[in-house]
Amino acid sequence: MKNIREHSTQQEAESAPGCAVPATAAEVLLEGHRATRDRVARSILDHGPSSAADLASRLGLTTAAVRRHLDGLTAAGLVESREQRVYGSRGRGRPAKVFALTDGGRDAFYQAYDQLAADALRWISDAVGGGKAGEEAVAAFARARFGRQAEKYGEALSSAGAGERTEALAQALSADGYAATVRRVPSAAAQAPAGAQLCQHHCPVAHIAEQFPQLCEAETEVFSRLLGTHVQRLATIAHGDGVCTTYVPAPGAASSPALRTAAGRDTDAAPTAGTSTEDSASAR
Repeated sequence: MKNIREHSTQQEAESAPGCAVPATAAEVLLEGHRATRDRVARSILDHGPSSAADLASRLGLTTAAVRRHLDGLTAAGLVESREQRVYGSRGRGRPAKVFALTDGGRDAFYQAYDQLAADALRWISDAVGGGKAGEEAVAAFARARFGRQAEKYGEALSSAGAGERTEALAQALSADGYAATVRRVPSAAAQAPAGAQLCQHHCPVAHIAEQFPQLCEAETEVFSRLLGTHVQRLATIAHGDGVCTTYVPAPGAASSPALRTAAGRDTDAAPTAGTSTEDSASAR
């Protein structure tokens, strides 16, 4: 798959007349422009839909410079703008605009051989006769695959305290390319401990999971086993959401529809970078 830079380079090359010429100062500047554009796109991937001001703050750029790169990414079909969702009472003035990766923008980061993987899973399903038997065969494969990952993640969680296991899992997921973060969510009940949202801003197998939801289901089972509680998957990239979001109840808290409502489904809000937490709740 092409990355963002290759996509931009190809588009610029197709529109540029003539053959390759030795590098000039202008070309060096153009290469720096492409590198910064890559950083803007990667920041949106890692943090979810973001405003130009948020991107400027994270990347140490001016808002005007970020907007120029966003214009280029939008023209290339890699980024799209939308109004930021606001929950509760909306203040005066126009709603803030945020920028999110399109399917094409996400594709530019994918390195997996999607078609080969889809064909392999379909063969597994057909080999046992398809139907329910085929679905269970794919589910067994998914459980085995994530089971191996669970062993590695389990080692990362073994030294974490009860209140730190979600953050430890996010760190382990990020090391595997899932760009995971954690957001703390206050409980609906007064004085009750806060739960958390585990957010995965990147999914290397999102296109395969669209066809085979058993992959998402097996991953959720692994999260539940590793964290020692019944977690709830609230949103997935594979089903069109901006971020894969899993609600993790606080230690000792029961998972219920009420808690799910309290957790919300805000996959457009941008959490703190890395595996840090926020004390604000979000609702989708």
